[in-house]
Amino acid sequence: MTEREINIHIEQELNVTINEDWLRSIALDTLNAESIKQPVELGLVITDTETVWQLNKTYRDKDEPTDVLSFQMVHQSEQEPESFFIAPPDGFHHLGEVVISYPQTVQQAKDQGHNIDQELAFLTIHGILHLLGYDHEKPEEGRLMQAREKVIIEKLKASPSE
Repeated sequence: MTEREINIHIEQELNVTINEDWLRSIALDTLNAESIKQPVELGLVITDTETVWQLNKTYRDKDEPTDVLSFQMVHQSEQEPESFFIAPPDGFHHLGEVVISYPQTVQQAKDQGHNIDQELAFLTIHGILHLLGYDHEKPEEGRLMQAREKVIIEKLKASPSE
């Protein structure tokens, strides 16, 4: 199996218990669904609304809370497509970081009538797809990204439960 490094950081101040193995499996399933064969590394950060709000303001010039932000290490637009997965010296392609607001996750789960784990899985998938170059700024991009999210979520539902 391809080596993958998924670094997870859950802010202690949140005082929540999240199964890191489960969260890591969501990330790995997303990478597998996207047929990523190279050794990759990414970070998942679960934090508070204020931190995500500040990051959104600083890096996206949007002074508002949001649910998930993705920070690519190298934007695809800066490279030729065929060089996107050239391995760096340590052998791992560093995709970037996904930062999720846990309070926003809880609120959205409540608003949409499903459980927190479902929302957290969706936001993790969504964030990783952004790291892989998907976007939703234009309608056609959004449709493609939503279609990929749906495929991955359906694969997760079909997987045997823990």
